[in-house]
Amino acid sequence: MGLQLAYIGLSIIMFLIILRIGFTAINGAFGKTPKAHKKKLLLVILLLLWQVYVIGIAATGILQNFDLPPRFFIFLILPAFTFTGIFIYKNRNNSWIHHIPKSWLVYYQSFRIFIESIFVWTVAMGILTPIVTVKGYNYDMIFAFTAPVLAVLVFKMNVLPEKFLIFWNYLGLVVIAVIIFLFLSSVYAPHLYGSDVPLLSTDFIVYPYVLVPAFLMPSAVFIHVLSIVQLTKSRKNEG
Repeated sequence: MGLQLAYIGLSIIMFLIILRIGFTAINGAFGKTPKAHKKKLLLVILLLLWQVYVIGIAATGILQNFDLPPRFFIFLILPAFTFTGIFIYKNRNNSWIHHIPKSWLVYYQSFRIFIESIFVWTVAMGILTPIVTVKGYNYDMIFAFTAPVLAVLVFKMNVLPEKFLIFWNYLGLVVIAVIIFLFLSSVYAPHLYGSDVPLLSTDFIVYPYVLVPAFLMPSAVFIHVLSIVQLTKSRKNEG
């Protein structure tokens, strides 16, 4: 129960942080107007509906079927990534993006330290294979530790230029891509790791563990892409 609460607790915290980021952007762009109130309400509703969807799809048991095509990728990761691409592309020129403090989008990635820490706990409980954690080939924790360091160097000490963060964000996306590969290959290509059977237990493809591929990891991708757009647009405006 403690392990499950850790996943739920971290998800609630990140849910609230996303709301804070969203509300800040809305307030900056629309002020205290009825339109701003409607947009805040819409944001809350959409985030809650996605959580309901995740709980519902996990409850059906459909995700625990490891037959091809990979169902947890199709029903969880793909929709979240598709939303990120469409939403940010459509809003890339909107002013609300620039009302979010740039440092917030960098500090946000620090939460991945806690995900990886929980992963190690999950391995100890026999639910997750070490291959997809820092004990294996997952270096997400190392990347996450750079988030607060870079935020200080760029925004507090002015030691590094903001454009460096564009590269850093792309690197973060690459790290996430590697993690997705690790999870998929541990199921569909276990021979890469010297096994004849899937290394990912179906026990991990239930709620609340699915919050990682359904909410936490996609939120990291969303913030990375948002930060890239924000930084790129800022450089163009300055130029």
